[in-house]
Amino acid sequence: MSVLPFESLACPLDGMSLCREGKSWRCENGHSFDIARQGYVHLLPVQKKRSKDPGDSKAMVAARQRFLETGLYQPIADAVANATLKDVPAESTLRCLDAGCGEGYYLRQLGLAADGVDLSLLGLDISKWAVLSGARQDRRASWVVGSNANLPVLPGSLDRVLCLFGFPVYAEFARVLRPGGRLIQVDSGQDHLRELREIIYPEVRAESKKIAEAPEGFQRIASEDIRFPMHLAGAEPIADLLAMTPHLYRASQEGRERAAALDSLSLTVDVCLHTFEREP
Repeated sequence: MSVLPFESLACPLDGMSLCREGKSWRCENGHSFDIARQGYVHLLPVQKKRSKDPGDSKAMVAARQRFLETGLYQPIADAVANATLKDVPAESTLRCLDAGCGEGYYLRQLGLAADGVDLSLLGLDISKWAVLSGARQDRRASWVVGSNANLPVLPGSLDRVLCLFGFPVYAEFARVLRPGGRLIQVDSGQDHLRELREIIYPEVRAESKKIAEAPEGFQRIASEDIRFPMHLAGAEPIADLLAMTPHLYRASQEGRERAAALDSLSLTVDVCLHTFEREP
């Protein structure tokens, strides 16, 4: 297995193909985007930002990296890699985008799992801190600051799109996938981290993000429930887990204080992995 350069970037201003020239990416209309010394490129125009520093903060990215490096979410990473590589012929090249890649954990795990398949990988996140972290850890993949709402990727150029605990934009995913390409999506089940939610919230709703119907432009290939117990020993991994979820900001001050007082916590991981295929 080798990781090949990703060559299907599109200009975020006019949609034209970007070509790498030295330390920049340029389109034929003269738009130019410099490659940072860490290896990533910023393709989120200022007019498309909703805030000065959108996405996860530097502290949230660091917490996610520490937590994921413990290997506690390895069963999810394994299932994602298996679904991504399923039905891929040997000695072929798989062009894959992780849309909302965070600090790149799942792309790195995919690279470790690929055997006999060459990969062309793109990690994209709206958080510059997440993309910076991903680029520092793996220079083989390409890394882009961008938005799922306006993917800087050429139409029909991808074999796989990953959207893991993220914000899916199905019209964009359908646009950049080739016919027959697949979307691998992971969402929380109704019991995901329930024990933590019961501590930080006064009331816990039995809600699930499972998808009842295939999105427009896709057909469902498979769905898989992934459920396993997880035990956290020590205050730091508990704090890191809370910091890498939306619950950090949704919980009240009292709820966060209750979580901070814990020195151990047993949890249920409950997620659903969907595989959708792009219709012709």
